[in-house]
Amino acid sequence: MNQTSDRAALGEFLRTRRAALQPADVGLRHGHRRRTPGLRREEVAELCAVSADYFARLERGTGPRPSEPMIAALARGLRLTPEERDHLFLLAGYRTARRDLRSRHVGPGLMRIVDGLAGATAQVMGPLGETLLQTPSAVALLGDETRYTGNARCAAYRWFTDPAARERYDPAEHEKNSRITVAQLRGAVTRDGPGSPAAELADVLRRASDEFAGLWERHEVGLRWSETKRFAHPQVGRLELYCQVLLEPDEGQSLLVFTATPGTESHEKLALLGVLGTESFAAE
Repeated sequence: MNQTSDRAALGEFLRTRRAALQPADVGLRHGHRRRTPGLRREEVAELCAVSADYFARLERGTGPRPSEPMIAALARGLRLTPEERDHLFLLAGYRTARRDLRSRHVGPGLMRIVDGLAGATAQVMGPLGETLLQTPSAVALLGDETRYTGNARCAAYRWFTDPAARERYDPAEHEKNSRITVAQLRGAVTRDGPGSPAAELADVLRRASDEFAGLWERHEVGLRWSETKRFAHPQVGRLELYCQVLLEPDEGQSLLVFTATPGTESHEKLALLGVLGTESFAAE
């Protein structure tokens, strides 16, 4: 149930969180001639993907009541902790963040790491394979995986229901990837129990995909992803990359960083994708 928003308190909270952020916290240079502590409104507005005028009105307490997705965007842009995020939702008049919005929130620790990896190929994943955040190079490699909604947010769902989800992966890897995907989802269902988001996703996939249903009946567990990933990119061709994973256990999130051995053809292609991703990102 919603409650009345406190616009004045909301604005004050936004101001204090902006003042607490330093340029280095979001991957910016400090520069000179900063008259006030923290980030400028324009900088925070860009991080939150809103206009500077809109953010200024929110800070003054004169703006419209933000929607729940907008509050989630503000929380991520301001690098709020989960507790601060929930406090922001309450100030805006929402008793609690919706489950899907909570699961999309990337904590400040992972956000700082991603800010420092701006030129790298990296992305943050949720507990069910939801892509929460991508660097421009990762978008160039895999496509924009943050744009999906509903069940399609989960990589497992797309893998078994959308043929396009497999197009950027080496066809020789498809069967193995399917088995690992099912085994890991089974592990999540066992861990989280009946009625969990993992169990709901497995039920949906058993009805939607004969391939998934057949693999589910094997009861395979314990299969792990290899550090080596092989891709078939539509622009640069085949790549063999290494995938390093950093886990954030409290939020069930993980940071994936893709690299290639220096001096190899894959290393040159990954560098090219980094340039393509940066150019595409700058053009938006």
